[in-house]
Amino acid sequence: MPGLIKFVSPDLLHSSNKLKYPPRDFKETVNARVQRDQSFAAALFDEAISLFLNGEPEVSRLILRELVNATIGFEELAIETSKPSKSLHRMLSAKGNPTMDNLTTIFDVLRKKLNVKIQVKTVASCQ
Repeated sequence: MPGLIKFVSPDLLHSSNKLKYPPRDFKETVNARVQRDQSFAAALFDEAISLFLNGEPEVSRLILRELVNATIGFEELAIETSKPSKSLHRMLSAKGNPTMDNLTTIFDVLRKKLNVKIQVKTVASCQ
């Protein structure tokens, strides 16, 4: 995800290039950005799907976890999916192992929340 998140923006710097205050925690930064920038939220969702389809499910689950926390929250996701919140937390952990049905349901809930459509395109590999 290079370029999606700027950890220290120029406005945080004094003219002497010293930080006014330390950068916020990564989770707080992502949460704040998702709250104010719909296109950023959609880009994170796109990245999670791309990572999953390209063989990096662990990173995909972690991005989905942050996206859920920043948008609907796990309690609302539990209601929407008819799954216990604790189970959803486990599914979207680094070592989680959601079924395809559960993952598809999570993708669908987020897709609706973000008001986006998922399109997949296969391209030739560079390798």
